[in-house]
Amino acid sequence: MRNILALLTIIFITCCKPDIQKKLQTGTWRAILEVQDNNELPFIFEVESEGHLKIYNAEEVIAVDDIQYRNDSVYIQMPVFPTYIAAKFVNKETLKGSFFDNERNREVPFSATYGIAKRFDTSKSALANITGNWQTVFSPGIQEDKYIAKGIFNQDGNNVTGTFRTTTGDYRYLEGAIDGNEFKLSTFDGSHAFLFIGTTTDNTLKGMFYSGSHFKEPFAAKRNETYELPHADSLTVLNEGYGRFEFSFPDSEGDLVSLDDERFKNKVVLVQIMGSWCPNCLDESKFYSHHYNANKDKDFEIVALAVEHARTETQAFKNIKRLQDKIGIEYPILLAQTGTSSKTETQKKLPMLNHVLSYPTTIYVDKKGEVRKIHTGFNGPATGEKYIAFKTEFESFVSKLLSE
Repeated sequence: MRNILALLTIIFITCCKPDIQKKLQTGTWRAILEVQDNNELPFIFEVESEGHLKIYNAEEVIAVDDIQYRNDSVYIQMPVFPTYIAAKFVNKETLKGSFFDNERNREVPFSATYGIAKRFDTSKSALANITGNWQTVFSPGIQEDKYIAKGIFNQDGNNVTGTFRTTTGDYRYLEGAIDGNEFKLSTFDGSHAFLFIGTTTDNTLKGMFYSGSHFKEPFAAKRNETYELPHADSLTVLNEGYGRFEFSFPDSEGDLVSLDDERFKNKVVLVQIMGSWCPNCLDESKFYSHHYNANKDKDFEIVALAVEHARTETQAFKNIKRLQDKIGIEYPILLAQTGTSSKTETQKKLPMLNHVLSYPTTIYVDKKGEVRKIHTGFNGPATGEKYIAFKTEFESFVSKLLSE
């Protein structure tokens, strides 16, 4: 009887013992997002502790510090964007779940495996070297969707890094490999997940571009070391009959703000049209924030007009505040639009512009209140020399306006 009671006690304790909460192992993980046509979009992240990890895309490092655990699941909140990964532990070295963007009603299947540090596997030597510049067309032959781009790549053996620049911005830090004559490039920045796959020779690229699991389009490119895109200052202009740029949108306190406010009078003002969900806008906002903090005592102001996916003003301002807090933005961000990022709808709110082609777009206003330049898109750090050239041109032009 005593032995039976002891056995029953052991069974009771074992059955009633609560599950031990699972945690991410420190070290390297290879993640996969499942896109269309049964393709896999990989990225690498490194877990530094149970509450911190870093996502890697070529030279880009994204620090994530909002990680929560619930029994057999982990929730990874992206640091700036209102997106997250929710996954269950299949075992201590395997995760399976989804990447969620609830504001855009998007869900992408996600999985991750511990201990793998290579983004793409290769089994063959590269049969081509794509280092250099590439004249590119996306959706060739589809006139209403067709647009031009410039590929900028650097190859070391099988490994490739670089980006595609378009007239409205860049595809940020791409990283991948060439296996024989097949290439694959990917990036995951917490908001967008991009995959480029195709075939190459030394002088041609041909393939498919996937954005998450909701969009794909073909592209083709030819080597052209002298190719340049149209200048970003020539794409957006004031409509005839409009002499000034005007707006009136609320800040987080509900107060309407416009360029007629005392804060902006007799100052050089940059008006940034952007969204808290937009990676190119994030790159630009980092640059602007640094410049503003160093020059806000020089008759210089920046004001941002946010176009938000969030369905309510409350959620939109919450997203805006997250961006401001993470980057340290001190200039005001007003709410121009909620519920959609439609550029057509944005242009209706700003009828003095001939169109809104890109987020971000920046309007340069001089001390007299006159528009001196409109810059479409942003070439971020992933574009290398183009980014350096932009910074030089920006600082020179703003200095000129301030000296007038």
